[in-house]
Amino acid sequence: MKPYTALLRVRFLTLLQYRNAAMAGVVTQLFWGLIRTMIFEAFYASSTVRQPLTKGQLVTYIWLGQALLGLLPWSTDTELRDRMRSGAVVYDLLRPVDLYSHWYCSAIAARTAPTVLKSIPIFLIAGVFFGLSAPASPQAALAWVALTFCALLLNCAFSVLISTSMLWTVSGEGISRLAPTVVYALSGMMVPLVFFPAWLQPALNILPFRSMVDIPFRIYSGAIPATMALNYAIYTLSWAASLIVAGRVCLSRGMRRMVVQGG
Repeated sequence: MKPYTALLRVRFLTLLQYRNAAMAGVVTQLFWGLIRTMIFEAFYASSTVRQPLTKGQLVTYIWLGQALLGLLPWSTDTELRDRMRSGAVVYDLLRPVDLYSHWYCSAIAARTAPTVLKSIPIFLIAGVFFGLSAPASPQAALAWVALTFCALLLNCAFSVLISTSMLWTVSGEGISRLAPTVVYALSGMMVPLVFFPAWLQPALNILPFRSMVDIPFRIYSGAIPATMALNYAIYTLSWAASLIVAGRVCLSRGMRRMVVQGG
């Protein structure tokens, strides 16, 4: 485990250096958070139908999404993509470590370091000025932390699976454009999944994407009882394990057929 913890630490500290980019991201996400809040406020004001989330729960949901946006697997590892294009990926093969674990640790650092830099200011500003509420209860807070960690493991497994797909493509542009749209729409980041049509709910309940956003956020706000956290954690970790196995299988097959610069 020592090589992987060292890799995770170095990668995490390296990404923490991009403070100016993180501050620019904070401003951008605050702006979009306000826009989304105003859109849903107009929706609530114009509707007399009882909604599945209270207005306060929805506002909290939106700001949690803006603060934790970086955890989503909505982009491929650009450095890894460049190494595959140039052939420098062979240096990854020469390292005396498990390649999948190497990429997985890099994915964890890439998801967490920018999020740490951006989420703290957003939590503070949104909590003081824009209606972000505290967790519904201490139990909800603990459940949210646990489920967010489970979601991180799932997100990284999905991210590495997407990265391994580039072993079969020329540039990786196609999957890097498709994945963000799918994740953003089906995780609940665009619209909370409880607002989707009833006929679509069974499919959403089966797919792994709801564990990335919708479940942890609704646990936080109290829309889902904290007592359900264990069931959802098992559900999330099961999907994470499945995607890890799929990623390892794809990587193993990709390595057997990969040719680097004709060699």
